[in-house]
Parts: sequence; C-alpha cells; structure tokens
Amino acid sequence: MAAEDHNGGRSALIFLGTGCSSAVPNAMCLIQPSNPCDVCPQALSTPPDQNPNYRCNTSLLIDYCPSDGKHSYILIDVGKTFREQVIRWFTRYKIPRIDSIILTHEHADAVLGLDDIRAVQPYSPTNEIDPTPIYLTQYAMESIAEKFSYLVKKKVEEGKELRRVAQLDWRIIEENCETSFVASGLQFIPLPVMHGEDYVCLGYLFGERCRIAYISDVSRFPASTEHVISKDGAGQLDLLILDTLYKTGSHNVHLCLPQTLEAVKRICPKQALLIGMTHQFDHHKDNKFLTEWSEREGIPVQLAHDGLRIPIDL
Repeated sequence: MAAEDHNGGRSALIFLGTGCSSAVPNAMCLIQPSNPCDVCPQALSTPPDQNPNYRCNTSLLIDYCPSDGKHSYILIDVGKTFREQVIRWFTRYKIPRIDSIILTHEHADAVLGLDDIRAVQPYSPTNEIDPTPIYLTQYAMESIAEKFSYLVKKKVEEGKELRRVAQLDWRIIEENCETSFVASGLQFIPLPVMHGEDYVCLGYLFGERCRIAYISDVSRFPASTEHVISKDGAGQLDLLILDTLYKTGSHNVHLCLPQTLEAVKRICPKQALLIGMTHQFDHHKDNKFLTEWSEREGIPVQLAHDGLRIPIDL
C-alpha cells in the first residue's frame, strides 16, 4: 500500500529516535534475561511502528516548510541507529533527502551514523556532489576528525584509491546562547548544557511562531541557558523536548525523571515531550502517570516515541 503523503504545506517535527545510547530493547535483556524485563521482549516481538517501546538513538528531523512551500529537511544528530531510522521513518513520511545536519555533541549515539549519510545523498562514484552542511562545535570537529578522518579530508592522498564517502561541509558554531546560526533557512540558538560536570553538550532553540527547545543530553542547566528558555526568563517555550534517562534515582551525566520533572516545573513550557529513555520506561503505563502529574502541575508532559510526527508552525 502506498505511503500517505505527509509533506503538505506545513512544517513538522519527526522523532526519529527517543532512546538512550544502548537503545531499546536492551541487548542484555534478550541474551541474558536473568532479571525479568517486561519492556524489552515486547519491544522485540511487536513491529516498531506499533510499539512505542522500541527506541533508537535520540534524533530529531525538522521538516521545515516556510511560506514559499518549499520543504527543507534538517537532521539533529546521526547516531548508531541512523540507517534503521531512515528505513523506518524516511520511507513512511516520504523524506527524500537531508539538507542540513546539526550535532549536539560527538558521542557515539550522536555521530556514529555519519558514514551512512551517503545513503541519503545523490550517487556519485567520484564524490562530485554538493556536500551537506553540518554544524558542530570546534571540540566536536576535532573529535570527529579522528573518528572519521576520511569524511573530513578533502583530497585523496597520492597512491590511494578514490572511494565513495559521504560529502559533508563542516561548519563550526559557537557554544553560547548569544551566537545564532541559520541552517536551511531556519535560525538556531545553541543552548550549552552540562552533560556531566566535565562536558558541555548543546541543545538548540528554534522557531519564530512556535519556540521549541531540543535538549537531548543534559545533567545540569547553566543559569544563562535556563534563562533563555524559561517562562520567567526570556519567554515561555511552546514545546520543550528534554532528556530523561531512568524512572527513578539520579545519574551523573543525564537527568532522570525526578530531575526532569523538576526542570520542567522551573522552565514552565506550554508542553514538554521526553526523550532518551532506557528500558525502565513502559510507554503506556508511564504516560498514564505523566498524565496525572500534568493535571496536577498544569503542564502537559508525555513520553515521545519513535516515529512521532507533530505538525507545527515554525
């Protein structure tokens, strides 16, 4: 049956992945099931498009459609599960290409799919295509140059065979809220957050008609960043997309649900969607709890899921 045409004259957010680095189902739950887990066996046995507990690495696709009606496709993060996300969701939503890439940081779950970008670029055995712009910090650039030297080098060394690889136009951005940049016509403001006390990761604020903040990897908000996205600061967000790793307790490099909900109360967006979940979260059961919390606190909060598409005015 032909896929439904979802690419009308409006922008949309497509959640390509909403899981942690190890994704869900967790491999250890399946190969060494000594501790019973209700989520992982079900995530394996049910087709992903019918199973919100199947979670790939966190990644967001922005289908940006300004007033001229021309769509641009902006990808935030290209993790270990990127190829799977393309096969599942690009085909479902008729996404024909990627126009720009934005990286939050250079950890495996954000960059190890970069090699597969060639799969969504025009075919050229001699690499004679327009490169895809990719926005990242200087620190991330230096790390990726070590991981993927062949994607960064512009010329083939003498005596080396020419091989088809992803063609990328590396563009350095600043790690502060004061210096915005434009990707495929859409303005982004970097949101530096702590991802552990020794590491700065970026979230992003974007959208003029709807203010959206995407923060996938965070353990603590610097005051200057929180001000930019807070109702009591620079203005209320229409949508906050925020990290939450475990249901209980705390973690040194991520928010867990108790800290995530405290952050949501402080920031006070009109709505929040949570991402980055481990197999501790059962989508339907935990969204019932979040519905009760939302009614009590007056801020709608739910777990997002892979394949979720939200039409929105940007």
